Amino acid sequence: MLSARGLSVRYGRSVHALSDVDLEVEADGVLAVLGGNGAGKSTLLRAVSGTLPLHRGAVSAGEIVFDGNRIDKLDPALIVRAGVVAVPEGRQVFARMTVEENLRAGGLGARSAEVRTAARERIRTLFPVLDERSGQRAGLLSGGEQQMLAIGRALMSGPKLLLLDEPSLGLAPQMVGRIARIIREIHSQGTAVVLVEQNATMALQVADHAVVLEVGRVALSGPAAELAASDDVQRLYLGGHAESQEQAEAEQHEALDHRAGKTLSRWTG
Repeated sequence: MLSARGLSVRYGRSVHALSDVDLEVEADGVLAVLGGNGAGKSTLLRAVSGTLPLHRGAVSAGEIVFDGNRIDKLDPALIVRAGVVAVPEGRQVFARMTVEENLRAGGLGARSAEVRTAARERIRTLFPVLDERSGQRAGLLSGGEQQMLAIGRALMSGPKLLLLDEPSLGLAPQMVGRIARIIREIHSQGTAVVLVEQNATMALQVADHAVVLEVGRVALSGPAAELAASDDVQRLYLGGHAESQEQAEAEQHEALDHRAGKTLSRWTG
């Protein structure tokens, strides 16, 4: 459904955020994009959604193809009409508007009234709490509810591909699990997903394929289950490094205690 070939992105004249990135998203797939701060994850989503110019960025090389057509030169509104919709980081809802007004705003990019109607029914099933809060200002929702509204608003245009930027950011573990289940349900209903996440554990559980970006380049890619079992991913993103560090510190303390015990026995002997 989506492919990037030799994609490079720069900000201004000198800041190269992505370099020669290749990736693919299948029509029935969920692709997780992992990496530390500054790796280029959000830049990748901006390139696909056509919003780079809003951040003074530009595609400097390569191409992005969606459903057989190049989209890297298109206006963001046309990319939405083509079926690619992004949910930006930070739960950016329209705080002064009601829940229902936020959803109607999302439906402005729909291809037809029938698409909007079907999407609204879908959202009622996925997020019943939004119906309960339909007349409430979005800014008064909880963080988890705002994230649901941000995703629901994106779904109102009936996307074929949903781009999610850090949907678990700042949420309690219980809500993170709920968002993960929602992403799986959205995927099972026929929408492909690109999931950018710092929470690698959640992302790799939801995704079927994953890529790891390091300083704007693809460092690792493959099936999510294989990457989850990779020593590098375990060490860098799944806590393996922290565990080994704790083990090393415990062994060091044990050795110090042992030496201290021997010294004490010599003095008391």
